[in-house]
Amino acid sequence: MLPSLATINSRLRLKQLRLLIALDDYGSLHKAAEAVAITQPGATKALHEIESTLGTPLFERTSKGLEPNDLGRCVIRYARLIHTDVAHLREELLGIMQGHGGRLSVGVIMGAVPALVESLARLRARQPQLSVEIVEDTSARLLSLLDEGRLDMALCRTSVSKNPALYDCRSREQEPLIVVANPAHAFATLDTVSLDELAASRWVVFPVNMPMRLTLEREFREAGLAFPTYSIETSSTFTTLSLLLQDPNLVAVMPEDVARMAVDFGMLVHLPYALTSRSEPYEIVTRHGVSLPAPARLLIEELTQAAT
Repeated sequence: MLPSLATINSRLRLKQLRLLIALDDYGSLHKAAEAVAITQPGATKALHEIESTLGTPLFERTSKGLEPNDLGRCVIRYARLIHTDVAHLREELLGIMQGHGGRLSVGVIMGAVPALVESLARLRARQPQLSVEIVEDTSARLLSLLDEGRLDMALCRTSVSKNPALYDCRSREQEPLIVVANPAHAFATLDTVSLDELAASRWVVFPVNMPMRLTLEREFREAGLAFPTYSIETSSTFTTLSLLLQDPNLVAVMPEDVARMAVDFGMLVHLPYALTSRSEPYEIVTRHGVSLPAPARLLIEELTQAAT
């Protein structure tokens, strides 16, 4: 039977978690003991204590050494997260004590990447010793990471949340969207192209219910056209770009700021169609009622100044 959270908290120690990580890295009790600077009998005892605390074996002995079972892999994954969090804690404390630097974790959706990069460049000019973690993902995933405290802030949309009151938001401008394709696409040299013609192309689109997908669906619906079939769905900027570069028959909608570099370098072309549907503005999002670290406040200042 799985012990209570209070029992786990009172009995589990950081050095034991370091041992689990070393066992996963080396597959050997002897090598893991060396890595965490304890004796092999000490490592054997520590592993027994961990498994006793959790009430279940975490490893199996095989011809290759110690192999984590499914429960062991789960525990090791969280051990690595805790180890990383402690390292980040030290890094942030050091920055505060020295009166500069610190650490910032920020999430961002694809369309907000250019604004984030520009604002971070200005912030790092002011705070050159600042460490920054950037997580690019969907709004739903970023809000989940924000809820868990894994992010200090995010540039995303709270409309995807079932409880947007959990967040404090500062609005940003709308993302102008454009249709892009490989330079070898049949429409690349045209002066104008209609949505009717684009509908016959093969599309790379965002997954269902994501804001940019909803914007594109509205564009086709208001024109009285069926949404393109046999599309490829992805929320990844890099995957979208790679697909367009590989297949000259594909088209996609991308935020203009995101596509600008690829268009400027001749990797993509901006097809001559102007979308009438507007995308929902993204926001600067933080958890409601949570005190922000100084680097997050400074980044918000840079982002809001750039928007005015």
